[in-house]
Amino acid sequence: MVKLSDRIAYVGVNDTDKVLFEGLWPLPVGVSYNSYVVADEKTALIDTVESGFEEDFLENIHDAIGDRPLDYLVVNHMEPDHSSLISYMLQEYPGLQIVANAKTVPMLKGYHNVPDDRIMVVAEGDRVSLGNCSLRFYMTPMVHWPETMVTWLEEENTLFSGDAFGTFGTIDEDVADSEGTFEQYRDEMMRYYACIVGKYGVPVQTALKKLGGLEIKRICSTHGPVWEKGIASVIALYDKMSRYEVERGVCIVYASMYGNTAAAADALAMELEEQGVPYAIHDLAGNNAGELGISGALRDVFKYDTIVVGAPTYNNGIFPPAETFMKALQARLIKGRRFYAFGSYTWAGASVRLLNEMAASLNFELLGNGLSFPQAYTREKVDMKAVAELLK
Repeated sequence: MVKLSDRIAYVGVNDTDKVLFEGLWPLPVGVSYNSYVVADEKTALIDTVESGFEEDFLENIHDAIGDRPLDYLVVNHMEPDHSSLISYMLQEYPGLQIVANAKTVPMLKGYHNVPDDRIMVVAEGDRVSLGNCSLRFYMTPMVHWPETMVTWLEEENTLFSGDAFGTFGTIDEDVADSEGTFEQYRDEMMRYYACIVGKYGVPVQTALKKLGGLEIKRICSTHGPVWEKGIASVIALYDKMSRYEVERGVCIVYASMYGNTAAAADALAMELEEQGVPYAIHDLAGNNAGELGISGALRDVFKYDTIVVGAPTYNNGIFPPAETFMKALQARLIKGRRFYAFGSYTWAGASVRLLNEMAASLNFELLGNGLSFPQAYTREKVDMKAVAELLK
């Protein structure tokens, strides 16, 4: 438990054991599940944490409010990493009332069989008084589930933002940010956004506009540090990513069966380095995928304006790891990018043509027809210097 103010306590936990978030996204530096208690004449718990942390969670709550009852549990978001302990909390606190919006109610019943008499339904702008302060609720649908909302504690200028402004990575004992914290978490915030929220740029923009009139001095997300000093930077980054705004640079993403497409990708990276073009390179194939895999590539798609995808032809199609990456771009409605494809083949080339077709479906700017080369990679056969010139 960490006191953030006289009223607000952090009661969340760090998870250093989970390997994959949502069963998909690598967690090389863990993740936090953040929950908060607001204590006045009445008490409110803002979200719960993932299952498996029951004892630590309850101990943190007891440290915050002692033997006082919990009056309310505010459910901003029903994804199980924040709602798994709802049934547990209802048992531990028999008088606990759940505060949720109408879209949350079917999920509460489906996951936890919560009876109607234990649910208080709130709508846009509704308030719940805790005595000398009150909680106000704003709906933020599709950031990133349809039932998501945020909670505003006006007396503390504090926004309990759900998954918005969240990041991968555990947090230190101080919980709140300090100078340098934003830069420390920036890449993991971008990776979190790209993987979890990236499809929902328009709803994020709507939410930012809705909340723009609030004088926010503290952001309490459900993952990552509590933001106090870095608020302007955090909001600016979300604004930029949700508008799909990028800087000039190249994200090279490739998958290779026997090393020839990989050799071409490495050669391109060397040429870009020599020409001073910012770039990132990601290998998606099998055991070579590295600790971040496709999630690292998606992060850099939200950073750079040019996407280069390399894949050999496989069964007259695209080598599957690269095709999966392209489908991930389609699923996230990525727009406003330049695109180039390359890849090897043995007897018939199809991957580059099919990659271009997928890119065209996203209205990417195709930088030529791409580069398809037969059999082995050699510097004489494959002119990556010319490709690097094209990408500048």
